[in-house]
Amino acid sequence: MEQVVLLVALIVGLLLVPFGLPGLWVMLGAVTLYSYALPLGGIGTGTIIVVAALAFLGELLEFVLTGRFVKRYGGSRRSGWGAVLGSIVGAIVGVPVPVVGSLIGAFAGAFVGAWLAELTLRREMHAATRVATGALLGRMAAVATKAGVGCAVIVWVVFALFVGGGSGG
Repeated sequence: MEQVVLLVALIVGLLLVPFGLPGLWVMLGAVTLYSYALPLGGIGTGTIIVVAALAFLGELLEFVLTGRFVKRYGGSRRSGWGAVLGSIVGAIVGVPVPVVGSLIGAFAGAFVGAWLAELTLRREMHAATRVATGALLGRMAAVATKAGVGCAVIVWVVFALFVGGGSGG
């Protein structure tokens, strides 16, 4: 029964990722709590370390991908940060809209943040829009990559629980 609860918590964490919420950290928290609640339950320190490393990697990839897409579309470092901050603000502003509000808000926020940052550099409207489009595409790639990392976390934990023979690895 405890393993089912852990798997449900992992799936909930994975579902939080596209909405700009800290799903990977929820997954890490669930694995850590499970490990301490059931010390002989098949989750050991090695698994916690791997899940923490994957969560950190997912966050790092989110920032890197957004920045790279902005740069690929001709944007500045300021626009990359504008996209990241815009995503965060957009996700928060979108919360009142049920189900997809924070998802749409994060994508729109990445676009608007990069666009405004480019305009502060006195760029033309067309150039700013091109960079903002890159930021939007980067945000989409980042969400997909982060969701992939979340899937890797689930696979790792399932392996540790069911295939790892309860060795705690």
